[in-house]
This record gives sequence, structure tokens and C-alpha cells, in this order.
Amino acid sequence: MNTLVIDHAAKAAGHAHPHEHRPAPVSTEPSKERVAIKPVSVNGVPISRKAIAAEVQNFPARNPGEGWLAATRALVVRELLLQEARRLDIAAEPQTDADGRRETEEDALVRGLLDRQIRVPEADEATLRRFYDNNLRRFRTAPLYEVDHILIAARRSEPDAFAAARGKAESLAAALLDEPERFEDLAKAFSDCPSAGVGGSLGQIAPGDTTPDFEAALAVLEPGEISAPVETRYGVHLIRLNRRIDGRQLPFEVVRERIAAYLDKHVRRQASAQYVSLLIGSADIVGIALEGAASPLVQ
Repeated sequence: MNTLVIDHAAKAAGHAHPHEHRPAPVSTEPSKERVAIKPVSVNGVPISRKAIAAEVQNFPARNPGEGWLAATRALVVRELLLQEARRLDIAAEPQTDADGRRETEEDALVRGLLDRQIRVPEADEATLRRFYDNNLRRFRTAPLYEVDHILIAARRSEPDAFAAARGKAESLAAALLDEPERFEDLAKAFSDCPSAGVGGSLGQIAPGDTTPDFEAALAVLEPGEISAPVETRYGVHLIRLNRRIDGRQLPFEVVRERIAAYLDKHVRRQASAQYVSLLIGSADIVGIALEGAASPLVQ
């Protein structure tokens, strides 16, 4: 079973990590440090340290204890689901995805259990339309910009070279103040970008195609305007906006199926988390504290 699905369900049952405004960098390498933890079992079935240690690699964390806890939680939830699937005599029918990867029997058991036990109502037309109306900005095409630029390449890690690049860009900017029509010629003569061969033209670009610094400068330009020198990790740029093509609103009919799929997935994940919470509430779990529901929640 997808580890992310299990972990999401467990977190939604009341075990998400505290929010931090500036999360510390995490390592994807499993820690070799041993973590002191009590023996863990689910309805008398032990979760071995070996299994937890193997699962830790799926949960990058800031410290060994946090990774160990997340891996243990995921394995406890998985064991609960497997036990329930076997109790209900769910038939394991492994499927193969589009890439040819075949489910394990245990993954098929968990999927079969959730397919049988989770009932998700289908959103009606009014709900779909309401979601569309309340989220119109989600359903706009991205704006496009027709842009030219001149790049004086330099690395920020080389202060002298970067300062020289800044000075060169400032000199070019001064020249363009008097003769903006020379932009193409100056790009061909001085730009370090491959686009120099076509006068600095980047063609049409969309949000996300360039660095944040470049994009921020581009956003405040009017068509025909040339920016002041813009510093990015690649060096110093002069940017000319030739044309802005605003995004357009996609009609409801075009995005209806996308909205339906999104809402179905969202509700299904909530329902799965609730189901796991009920299993936790009725299980005998030793060695880790997980909050569960003692009675069914509102569907």
C-alpha cells in the first residue's frame, strides 16, 4: 500500500507534526542512530524493530526519533488495516499499474478493504458549480510574456566577478535609456545567454519558467519597457517586455471533471482517515500512543 496514504490517514487521526514557519533541512538518508522505543504491538501482533528500521527510509525527518515515530505509526496503521481485511475475509486481487508494477498481496488486501468499507458520496452538480464559483482563480490559464533579455553571467559566490557583471549591466542600461532600439544589437554583442543569437529573445514564457527574481521584475514591467539591472543566480539581466498575454478564465464545462476528481479524492482521504481512527479506537495498541475514535464520526 502507498506509504503516503497510510501516513496521511494516521496524521489526520490526530498525529500531524507541529507547524513550523522555517522547517529545518531534512535528510533522506536513514539514520544509523539507535532510537530507544518500547516494543510495539497491534492486537498482540508485534511490529519488529527490523521492520520499523526498514520503513524509516520512507520518512525523511529532522531527527532519528521523529523518523522512527512516523515509520512506526505507518506500520501500526498498516497492520490494523491488514488485520481488519483478514477478519472480513477480503479477497486479495493484485492489480498492475500503467508502468507494469504489480501490487503485493498485502497492498491489494488494504485496497480491497478500503474499497469495500469507504463509501464516498458523489458530488452533485450544485456542489461542483459552487466549488468552481468559489475558486475561479484556480481555473485560469497562465499569463504569457513575450520577453527579450541580456544576461551578463556571473556567480554570486564570486563577489568580484559579480560586481563586474553588475557594472557592465549598468553601463548597458544607461546606453539603452538613450537608445532603447539598440536592445537587440546589444544583446547580440554582449549577452552570455544562448538567446543572444536571436537578439535576446526568450519567446513566450509563463510563470515558473524563470527564476523568482527574474519573474518578479517581469511582473511590474509594461509592454515596451526595459528593466533596471536584475540580479539572479545566473548573473545580471536587462529585461524587455514586448507583450503580455493575460490568462483567460476556463469555463465550468471544461474543468467539471477535474473538479469532480479533486473533490472525490479529498473526501475519500478524509473518510479513510476517519475509518482508521475508528480502527485505532477499538484496537489494543502497545508501545505507541495513537488517538482514535470510540464511536463513528459524522459521515
